[in-house]
Amino acid sequence: MISAVSVGVFDGLHLGHRAILARALARARQRSARCVVVSFDPHPDLVLARSFQPVAPLTPHRERRALLAALGVDHVEVIPFTRELAALEPEAFIERYLLEPLGMRDLVVGANFALGRGRSGNVARLAEIGAVRGFEVEAVPLLELDSFPVSSTRIRGLLAEGRVSEAARQLGRRYSLGGVVVTGDGIGRTLGCPTANLQLPEEKLLPRDGVYAAWARIDDEATRRPAALSIGLRPTFGDQPLAIEAHLIDWSGELVGRTLTVEIESWLRGQEKYDSRDALAAAIQADVRQIRAQLAATSAPA
Repeated sequence: MISAVSVGVFDGLHLGHRAILARALARARQRSARCVVVSFDPHPDLVLARSFQPVAPLTPHRERRALLAALGVDHVEVIPFTRELAALEPEAFIERYLLEPLGMRDLVVGANFALGRGRSGNVARLAEIGAVRGFEVEAVPLLELDSFPVSSTRIRGLLAEGRVSEAARQLGRRYSLGGVVVTGDGIGRTLGCPTANLQLPEEKLLPRDGVYAAWARIDDEATRRPAALSIGLRPTFGDQPLAIEAHLIDWSGELVGRTLTVEIESWLRGQEKYDSRDALAAAIQADVRQIRAQLAATSAPA
């Protein structure tokens, strides 16, 4: 079957990525073809030493596949990225990975996209290859928001500063964390604020340590419940492993073993060390009151 193809890492699936995919989907539908996303693992920057430290993804592969499917993408092809792959001439890459296996008739990429040896396969060269090999190339202009290009790098920077509301504008959705609730040490319950301890199924970038207003969804329920989210080392209790804890406001029940997805609304404050449990409990109650009032004035996610 013939395909309209878009190539890229697409980490975050932010508004810029969505603009590219919208064009790929439109071209696929015009031809009654499949829309296929071709991506890479590991991240090319790691293999090519453009980044010397592994960067946790905004959207791990499982989450990314689910988001792509929700957008209407028919198939996701993940290619192992190696130095040998990076050394291929653009013509060889296109023939081996796009034309022969996918029946590509359209290639939709960002305006600054390039592939192949030394990034020689820029949009102009891809168009030349397409004219010979029978596919069309469309370059989607870079999307800007708040006078900045929308990019995964910028979103990571915003999250590292706790600026989750600004990151959400770039993503086109609230940043979320989801996983299975596991048994914790019960500290929250002793402080009058029981929490669900979240275990993420895959490595994922965490926002800055702190307390956040959030919306929580249990399993596949449609309802989003107001929640106080804490990310950090719990400094009041000394050396502790990093914990992701959510308190569902005005809700009670057993969550261990269930899946919890937390969509982060806004930053409240950083992690602090308190002199006593009583002082910490009072601070938590103040956080819950503030978050309850804030979310009451905010629309829950659809």
